Amino acid sequence: MITTYHRPQTLDAALALLSYPNVFPLGGGTLLASRHPQDDPVSVVDLQSIGLDSIHKKGSNLEIGATVTLQSLLENEHCPATLKPALKLESPLNVRNSATVAGALVSCDGRSPFATALLALDAKITVISNQLSVISSQSSIINVGDFLPLRPRGLITQIVISLNVKFSFEYVSRSPMDKPIVCVALTQWKSGRTRLALGGYGESPLLALDGIDADSIGSAQAAVRNAYREAADDWASSEYRMDVAATLAKRCLAA
Repeated sequence: MITTYHRPQTLDAALALLSYPNVFPLGGGTLLASRHPQDDPVSVVDLQSIGLDSIHKKGSNLEIGATVTLQSLLENEHCPATLKPALKLESPLNVRNSATVAGALVSCDGRSPFATALLALDAKITVISNQLSVISSQSSIINVGDFLPLRPRGLITQIVISLNVKFSFEYVSRSPMDKPIVCVALTQWKSGRTRLALGGYGESPLLALDGIDADSIGSAQAAVRNAYREAADDWASSEYRMDVAATLAKRCLAA
């Protein structure tokens, strides 16, 4: 249950409030709105007035503010066309209009197409500690692959992805708008680096491949089969995921 609402006007003020226990950032509110009356009381800090809702193309990078909504990113002129299917699958339109990119990342599980795409893109996340003793310290930039398993406490202010890459995304789900049972996201850099991420299972997406000149079909299919070897749950068997992911990885490379 939400008992106290704050709406600071500066980032420092927000960080000061967030340093106290049981105080949580409020972006789009989709996560906190799902709390039940019997849950422990919490205070929220509304982030909409501290300027984290912009999208900028800077060189070959796209800088996405933490409180940018999924729909705003989807509609932005600089959003890669190949990323849009993952955004559409992340949640229905009404939720995308309020859910923020940071909130989606913090609350995601392994079935998140958006988080899977960010993992393949090797997105960089700017996080500021919300401990009072280090409010004045510099923010930390964390690779999304390091962020997702631990979800360190702190305030995300920005997510950065590279635009100077080739990116592809393929998926299989039980219905057209359901979150995937299996999804594959693949990114290739001009340097020859290939990075492949898998979604549809577990607590976080899985990184199956990251290397130079690792873009052969055989390497990709072997990597996804190995990553999904124990990926059985109520939705699908590990054998099903291994076979489907191998096919999707081949499609991504062809794209």
